[in-house]
Amino acid sequence: MTQQDLQDYMDKKPFAKLRDVVYDLLYDKITGLEIKPGTKLNINQIAASLGISRTPIAEAVTLLYEKGFVVTHPEVSGYFVLSLSMSDMINLYSMRGAVECEAASLCTERADKETIRRLETLAQEFETCVVSKDIRGMIDTDLPFHGLIVKSSQNTYIQQCYDLILPKLTMYEASMMEFIGTRHENPWSSSVLYNHSAIVSAIKMHIPTLARQAMNDHVRASLNFTLFSNDGTDPFKS
Repeated sequence: MTQQDLQDYMDKKPFAKLRDVVYDLLYDKITGLEIKPGTKLNINQIAASLGISRTPIAEAVTLLYEKGFVVTHPEVSGYFVLSLSMSDMINLYSMRGAVECEAASLCTERADKETIRRLETLAQEFETCVVSKDIRGMIDTDLPFHGLIVKSSQNTYIQQCYDLILPKLTMYEASMMEFIGTRHENPWSSSVLYNHSAIVSAIKMHIPTLARQAMNDHVRASLNFTLFSNDGTDPFKS
């Protein structure tokens, strides 16, 4: 990170607190895997590279910790970026399936017309990105789609569970750009292509069991898509 990076972010939000600007910068670097999972965040070093004092850095790191993107370890001091692994991702998606399948089921009864319209738009945009192999576009349309379903379930506990897993989910989805990108033909593309549309159709038809199944199919296909690597090894191991 450089002073120019910080200036670019400050130009985007000229009236924001410096702490919040630094937070946005670190958030993007972490979720985009530019700061690698497991990395210790050296506040003094970051402050020196950005040309500012330690205080806004420390405050931004504290916010990242509260959001779940940064963790502490009892045996060592300091803050560390969340670590990633294939086994952890499989466990995460198992939890994701339980939460989002129930959310999709509830949406068949609780989603209003505007929500359904927005879901349809996001589903169409997602399909376009899959066809064009636009991984960044897939991420930018996938997370809002799922977040909207969770919100529209109108169940506070489901929303809290989703908020708990969202930081790691965001990072694992970013791994698609790091480890997959457009270098290889992903064999799971055809599986995920129409998943979003199938979920929306089930919600529109007000069929809870169908919405649950469509979401379950999607989460499973998404896991396989995201884990795909050219040689089948764990992409998170260096």
